[in-house]
Amino acid sequence: MRGYTETNGRELASPGGRVVAKSLVIVESPAKAKTIEKFLGKRFAVKASMGHVRDLPKSQFGVDVDHGFQPKYITIRGKGDILKELRDSARKAGRVYLATDPDREGEAIAWHLAQVLGLPEEEPLRITFNEITKDAIQKAIKHPRQVDQTLVDAQQARRVLDRVVGYKLSPLLWRKVRRGLSAGRVQSVAVRLIVDREDEVQAFVPEEYWSLTANLQVGQDGQSFEARYYGRDNQKRELKNHDEVQALLDRLAGAVYRVDSVKKRERRRNPALPFTTSSLQQEAARKLGFTARRTMSIAQQLYEGLELGPEGQVGLVTYIRTDSTRVADQAREEAAAFIKETFGPDHVSTEGPREEKAAKHAQGAHECIRPTVAVRQPDQVRQWLTNDQLKLYKLIWERFVASQMAPAVLDTVTVEIAAGRPSDHPDRDGLAQAVEVFRASGSTIKFAGFMAVYIEGQDEADTDKDESFLPEVSEGDTLNLAQLDPRQHFTQPPPRYTEAMLVRTLEEKGIGRPSTYAPIIETILARGYVSREEKRFVPTELGRIVVDLLKEYFPQVIDVEFTASMENQLDEVEEGKMPWSEVIGEFYGPFSETLTAAEEAIGPMEIPEEISDVPCDKCGRLMVVKYGRYGKFLACPGFPECKSTKPYLESTGVRCPKCGGDIVERKSKKGRKFYGCANYPACDFVVWQRPVPRYCPDCGHFMVQKKSKELGPHLACANESCTYTEALEEAEATPV
Repeated sequence: MRGYTETNGRELASPGGRVVAKSLVIVESPAKAKTIEKFLGKRFAVKASMGHVRDLPKSQFGVDVDHGFQPKYITIRGKGDILKELRDSARKAGRVYLATDPDREGEAIAWHLAQVLGLPEEEPLRITFNEITKDAIQKAIKHPRQVDQTLVDAQQARRVLDRVVGYKLSPLLWRKVRRGLSAGRVQSVAVRLIVDREDEVQAFVPEEYWSLTANLQVGQDGQSFEARYYGRDNQKRELKNHDEVQALLDRLAGAVYRVDSVKKRERRRNPALPFTTSSLQQEAARKLGFTARRTMSIAQQLYEGLELGPEGQVGLVTYIRTDSTRVADQAREEAAAFIKETFGPDHVSTEGPREEKAAKHAQGAHECIRPTVAVRQPDQVRQWLTNDQLKLYKLIWERFVASQMAPAVLDTVTVEIAAGRPSDHPDRDGLAQAVEVFRASGSTIKFAGFMAVYIEGQDEADTDKDESFLPEVSEGDTLNLAQLDPRQHFTQPPPRYTEAMLVRTLEEKGIGRPSTYAPIIETILARGYVSREEKRFVPTELGRIVVDLLKEYFPQVIDVEFTASMENQLDEVEEGKMPWSEVIGEFYGPFSETLTAAEEAIGPMEIPEEISDVPCDKCGRLMVVKYGRYGKFLACPGFPECKSTKPYLESTGVRCPKCGGDIVERKSKKGRKFYGCANYPACDFVVWQRPVPRYCPDCGHFMVQKKSKELGPHLACANESCTYTEALEEAEATPV
């Protein structure tokens, strides 16, 4: 403390009691610095390091394998002036506080800062907080601690391990496959998941099956509802082909439909837990269409603080990198008071704290992601936030408030309908003994509870189809048949990964950590190993070749279970159970031997480039298909002499009604997808919905794919003056 003491946790005084110097607080970003400075006042100077200040060199390996894998850190290019300013400020300060993020990455930045600024290791100069609010900041200032070396070691272990894999394996891919390729410890496994899923899709053999739906009416003018064929005499029966369906329709000719049973029960539905990093990324992808990177970028802005008019710079949400669903007592009490006042006391949860059992690797000291102030409703800050900021804040606010509310209460109803011909020897209410059984189920909301605020989104595999409304019926009621609707279906392959599905799979399998999902996805797209088509990941030929090569020669590097077990070992480093160099050493020996063997065994591999029929505007050569983070694009094969590129225009197979050219997929400046003539700007025809090569039977115009709440996925005539529509199976629909 250089001979000074702290007074009231706020200022420094000499032995004579005179205030002598400001304290210096170092954070990562200017936005965070601005927010914190407002809470600390004039006795503190707050500076930003602009992220990491040191890292391994880009031009060399930077790891001393012979001396415990010691890393060689250098100042990151461009950070010299920042470090000079921080050194000058630290020399003048009475005390220095390192207030980087409260995770292993933030701890490592704090450690590097302490090293380059010459701060004593034994000095308690590290402060952490879960939210950027006045109370949290002032409380943190009063309770500094030493830098946590186990957290630093955990980050260092990951950084060195990633360098070992990337720096040693990438040159092999350069020499054997294609210059510019690289392999990553976690990214390679993510690509494998996508390749394996594509293999399942391609190998899938669809099987035919049929459904039969009865549209039934209660009374002559009563409400109608749908019931699906279940089987015969309460034995479930599958309809496998048209002949079986026709035989069933023959049996049902002249049948009477009666309500055989009505089963009602009350079901409670609990709200989703507050967001973790992973669940936020998944839900923002489902509900907002955000990529993981976009979600994290906007969430970081909300965390660091935004200008809210008279309030000034304010942090809107708690720390955004967390595995925990825990809620602080004060936040829970504040939310309960808000819910009671806004929705009534019956909407307040009475079940006490609810949280997931923490995973082995979860950073349990953190809270969930929640608004810093529960009463700060999205509408109250609308005027100061961008569109994206408001959307994400609203999602976080609704999820948190709903998580603290009472469960919803649903009345669920299952109606069983017996269909059969009247018989001289009745067995069941005047029907023949062998009857066909139809079932209908639905639910009504008895008490909305949390559903008054928020309902969690779902992936297609999890969709709840039991929320339809059923009219009031009683046992013995005779129903009128309006229509029998037989439909042919085919079983569908497992769906390709959306971003939300991939994030969930990575988390479930223990691959990487939530804070790394966004860079993982961005990296595999940028390297051209996968492309994003209709919001789903598809492996490129290059990605498949790299995965096959790694499977054959580096099975551990690309093995899902091995990668997950390695993550667990790295977590043990964080818990102080294993020295970090030991983890690296156990991996490096076998890896190095495999690398040597692969170098000798793998011969040069040629990957032919996909050549388009589009000539380069500058040099005339036919352009080739390349892959970037936003999907396919066209590039001149003469690179680097010719750097011409063009967007890749994918044909819909539909001809332009104006000039006869191809209608191709395009994107607006804001990234919205639309479909226009390939002859633009000579032809300006555009349509917002995806055209399909099917034509309206009424007017002959091509049709477009649409989706609505009432009709679900369907085809509609693109001619605005024509009202023709056609049903489309969910499985047939192209994601839009």
